[in-house]
Amino acid sequence: MVATSATSSFFPLPSSSLDPNGKTNKATSTNFSGLNPTPNSSGRLKVKPNAQAPSKINGKKVSLPGSVHIVKTDNNHDLSQQNAPRTFINQLPDWSMLLAAITTVFLAAEKQWMMLDTKPRRSDMIMDPFGLGRIVQDGLVYRQNFDIRSYEIGADRSASIETVMNHLQETALNHVKSAGLLGDGFGSTPEMVKKNLIWVVTRMQVVVDKYPTWGDVVEVDTWVSKSGKNGMRRDWLVRDCNTGEILTRASSVWVMMNKVTRKLSKLPEEVRGEIEPYFVNSDPILAEDSRKLTKLDDKTADYVRSGLTPRWSDLDVNQHVNNVKYIGWILESAPVEMMEKHKLKSMTLEYRRECGRDSVLQSLTAVSGCDVGSLGTAGEVECQHLLRLQDGAEVVKGRTVWSSKTPSTTWDTTS
Repeated sequence: MVATSATSSFFPLPSSSLDPNGKTNKATSTNFSGLNPTPNSSGRLKVKPNAQAPSKINGKKVSLPGSVHIVKTDNNHDLSQQNAPRTFINQLPDWSMLLAAITTVFLAAEKQWMMLDTKPRRSDMIMDPFGLGRIVQDGLVYRQNFDIRSYEIGADRSASIETVMNHLQETALNHVKSAGLLGDGFGSTPEMVKKNLIWVVTRMQVVVDKYPTWGDVVEVDTWVSKSGKNGMRRDWLVRDCNTGEILTRASSVWVMMNKVTRKLSKLPEEVRGEIEPYFVNSDPILAEDSRKLTKLDDKTADYVRSGLTPRWSDLDVNQHVNNVKYIGWILESAPVEMMEKHKLKSMTLEYRRECGRDSVLQSLTAVSGCDVGSLGTAGEVECQHLLRLQDGAEVVKGRTVWSSKTPSTTWDTTS
């Protein structure tokens, strides 16, 4: 309406007029009779509201109803009786039509916006897709949603284990940040920063009941608890955001390390005072797998992959390899026949030492519970894993359990 009012203030709207016989004529557009210009001694430009548009422009007949004729008043010239020269002014468009078009566009856009705003939202839409999540359950649990992207799925069209682990790590860091405890380090509190301390994971247990697929939205809950005298336990629960179905459960144990000396440290009382108010008094979401992890060597391993080196992008801000990257290296030596027909069901990892950007590693895998030659037809398969440096120092020891894929989730490599 604002644009319409502005238009009518500059260009008179169509109205009725009297002809010489006194009859009323209804005009669809304003058509003013030509009048001689009024002398003006100042010689300034003057807008004549009752001016007739020139009948010719550049030698061609034109009909511009409702046009406004701008003339320069001069005692010696009667411009209304002359053909208009080719100038910038007489080639301008009909501004009333332009303003009317602009008004129409804005009104149509406003209508579409109102219709969009009132559309009902789908139940599986993320309410805050660009947010960091929120604190729930009396401020002790952190919850965040993730949309499974096309680049996060594997050959079987479902999310990879690395994708799941990255979601777990992201929620852990965002939990610390949302609680206001994030200092100038990677997941370190302000008191930890003062003392050059960082968190390092020593043990991780993961059970995957179902992998999400491209386009699914998952909801991740995480919380922390006390673990021993100097440790902290962090648990995760992953659900399908649309159905509420539990997809993944995970539990981990973390300890302090001095990032200068690279040695483990006790939990200082100042740091304990920062984190203990956020501890949840609960049992681990997963019962601890107390079975001892087998130590592998070149003789006991069925598969060995050598020459693994970190890339710059594999390092975190603390200048050591991200713990999720270790999982990818462990699976480098897993048999392809098993991975094609099976999916990772559970995983237990023990982190023994860190490695840096100059490290060169070996990945070793041993298959137990079935013959190596029958991996494609085996039901459940268990594997032992070792990731070590070239000098033999252990980096990560692990155990994985694999279950057969259903026909609908098996990737057809011939297609």
